[in-house]
Amino acid sequence: MSAAVALADTSCIDRIGKYHVVRELGVGPDGSVWLGRDPFGDRDVAIKLLDPLAMAQPETERRFRRALMKEAALVGRLSHPHIASLYDVVADEDICYVVSEYVSGGNLDAHCTPQHLLPIEKSVEIVFKCALALEHAQQHGVLHRNIKASNILVRRGTDIKVTDFCSGHSERYATGACPRGAGLVYVAPEQLRNEQSDQQADIYGLGMVLYRLLTGQVPFHGPTDVELARQILEASLVLPSRYRPDLPPALESVVLRALQRDQRERYATWAEFSADLIEAYRGLDHVALEESDAERFNTVRGLSFFRDFRDVEIWETLRSARFRRFPAGRVIIREGERGECFYVLASGELEVTRCGTSLDMLSPGDCFGEMLYFSQSSARRTTTITTLSPVSVLEVDSMALRLASAPCQVQFNKAFMRILIDRLTWANAKLAAA
Repeated sequence: MSAAVALADTSCIDRIGKYHVVRELGVGPDGSVWLGRDPFGDRDVAIKLLDPLAMAQPETERRFRRALMKEAALVGRLSHPHIASLYDVVADEDICYVVSEYVSGGNLDAHCTPQHLLPIEKSVEIVFKCALALEHAQQHGVLHRNIKASNILVRRGTDIKVTDFCSGHSERYATGACPRGAGLVYVAPEQLRNEQSDQQADIYGLGMVLYRLLTGQVPFHGPTDVELARQILEASLVLPSRYRPDLPPALESVVLRALQRDQRERYATWAEFSADLIEAYRGLDHVALEESDAERFNTVRGLSFFRDFRDVEIWETLRSARFRRFPAGRVIIREGERGECFYVLASGELEVTRCGTSLDMLSPGDCFGEMLYFSQSSARRTTTITTLSPVSVLEVDSMALRLASAPCQVQFNKAFMRILIDRLTWANAKLAAA
């Protein structure tokens, strides 16, 4: 039975539009989600079958559908490794659904109970990645307005995707309708008061996700939606450390600031929120075999070489590169040797020499060995690079970069050109002074 014919009886659906229905994935207050198969794209997809009347009055249906298509036009342009891709949106009179990337690992709801909590460092890393995704969306004019654990999908480990950007929530909130049931606890106070909201409402929602991941509990309780909303607006929240006494104070402070009822005391920007998450992560008492994805990303984003790179291009670089550490006095590359990698210095100091003569000193953000990228085959090094202190470098394989996306290659070419101009300027100044 087609979904267009049987919206009321979802038990018999075998097709939604052109998509074959495999099975139901879940049901929410504003619709149901189905696993479908795209016969043209030959891929599994997630289909959210929306009920325009679930949170809107009948007279606002037309506005809801118009708002949904407007959201789709913006969301369809988002490209981020931690945002589920939007494939299709249909908002006809007899059916309304959104088709997006299918992620098979479930969602974060499974880790919001005391029995199934993730390690603290993994919870922080996941929320950090969500913050980067939501910051990317905001930069493109998109607010989520429905951040909750069930809208954060898990591929594996801490590799997540934020979904449900396109659900007509802008129109629902404009008409005074809010999520009901379990989703209500994630709604910011200003949204409950039907006030104009911005990214701070999403920050509040993500702060609540972090609270739940760390404690397995909710900070407000009410037997009805009305009472729960009153608690959110008036009651003092239960401190996370009441549920989890071993929680580091710095991390608890991040949660509490994200959940401030007064927007003036809440994080104003995603950059502030992300920076405090990183600082709290570094203070955790854990032994990591290697840096987390969050730390690696934050390190790279802070280097001058990558100053013009977008988040998506930094993530792509990290997938094909690796961090390496060297002690003081170690030769990283030697003149005359062949090589296939170039490097960006992340920390420490290096000396550049040729035939034993010192040519230059390198500091964090500087690049070396990059001429191999412009060579059609492995070339011989023209200088020797030696560590003057313990260093950390990002090692990038030249061939892997040639296979990278066009936008990523463009950013590297711009960075290389900027370095070349700086070096020529430095050389001319030195010659003029001689």
